[in-house]
Amino acid sequence: MGAEAADPTPTAKVQWRESYRLIPSRFPPVGILDQISNPDDLEIITELEGWTNDRISNELGILFRLPREEWVFGPGATVVMAAFCHPRPEGARFNSGERGAWYAGRELQTAHAEVIYHRTKEFLEVGTLEQRVQVRLYVAAFNATFHDLRGSGFEPYLDPDSYAAAQELAGKLFSADSNGIVFPSVRNAGGTCLVCFRPKLIRNVRQGAHYEYQWKGSLTPQIRRLSAAEGT
Repeated sequence: MGAEAADPTPTAKVQWRESYRLIPSRFPPVGILDQISNPDDLEIITELEGWTNDRISNELGILFRLPREEWVFGPGATVVMAAFCHPRPEGARFNSGERGAWYAGRELQTAHAEVIYHRTKEFLEVGTLEQRVQVRLYVAAFNATFHDLRGSGFEPYLDPDSYAAAQELAGKLFSADSNGIVFPSVRNAGGTCLVCFRPKLIRNVRQGAHYEYQWKGSLTPQIRRLSAAEGT
């Protein structure tokens, strides 16, 4: 079946009180965007610093490529905007390297499975499965309408080895003002994932626990919770 055969039009109201995203724990837990409340404050800070502060430059990334009306500020804003401002050069399933997106699992197990798959793949490419990786959990809520690929006929966009068709679809949906996509997890059977294209739709972002993955020569690492937070 060609990618064009699937109908990308179905949508669904997503009302999740909790969704789960895991990122490297070295990322600063509190950043510049968490501490200011509007774009004017940001412009004052950057003007005073003269863009000579490496921390500010790295943290803002490509912020100024995003439309001003998409910027978010306040608690949790740094981690939200980082997802959009620091995409992988090759992109991910539903975004290109030009602009990032916020990916999350409906279940914590799904978030773990997605991260572990990609890190294991990276380690196989460099020829070692003796590794430790620490990640921090972020929990967020959603209440918006998303395109829904959980039905039949969307297999081309859920290819486990290629993102080509998925990125093409995502580009079309984004240009048509889509909020994002809810879709079956490719790495955790029965799980559900969401990709959000719009920073302002990511609500009530809060930090959860830290976890450590340890690979001991196996494709499946041990998962150890290093610290706990309420609700995680």
